[in-house]
Amino acid sequence: MNFKTNLPEIATLRSRVKEKSGLALDTHFHFIQLVAELEKELREHMSETTLERVWGYSTRGYDTVSRRTLDVLSRFVGAKNWDDFCNILRKEIGCESNLFTTKTITSQSLKEGTRLLIGWQPDRLCEIRYLGNNRFVAVHTENSSIKPGDKFSCLLFEKGRELYMDLFQRADDDGEPSPEARYVVGQLNGLTTLEILKD
Repeated sequence: MNFKTNLPEIATLRSRVKEKSGLALDTHFHFIQLVAELEKELREHMSETTLERVWGYSTRGYDTVSRRTLDVLSRFVGAKNWDDFCNILRKEIGCESNLFTTKTITSQSLKEGTRLLIGWQPDRLCEIRYLGNNRFVAVHTENSSIKPGDKFSCLLFEKGRELYMDLFQRADDDGEPSPEARYVVGQLNGLTTLEILKD
């Protein structure tokens, strides 16, 4: 059985795998490293291309993932399997209906040129445009140290969760972005604004 990768539960699973592994999971090499971690800890073999599907990193446009993949990743973060992971989430939030209220946007679901509006406390707003290949550029900002022309990589935007901008690059930097250059916003309360802007 396959599941759509835009499910809120899968978004949370991605976040927890990323947190446990300490990997940004935005390059092919990071997924190779995750394969090694899964084999070491769980003695489970899984290809990096299979894992890339979960994060929307696949260039083939896959938007589903198998139960076996979810079972393995759920075990990696401490659950018995995928069903157990979902049950743990339900207990954490108090009731099942809340499980589906998380708003998420994945870069793989966007067309090149799509604009997003993101915001975080106390009064930060940033309009960004999708460049393709998981890259975004800031178009307009308010009350933020992020400036128009700054670029970053991101696979997932989730309302209510902090946003990690990987391969962050200032507008006046003409070189290649550094893998160590990261920027995080919404550390306390997460993103408070997340919407796709219409032309």
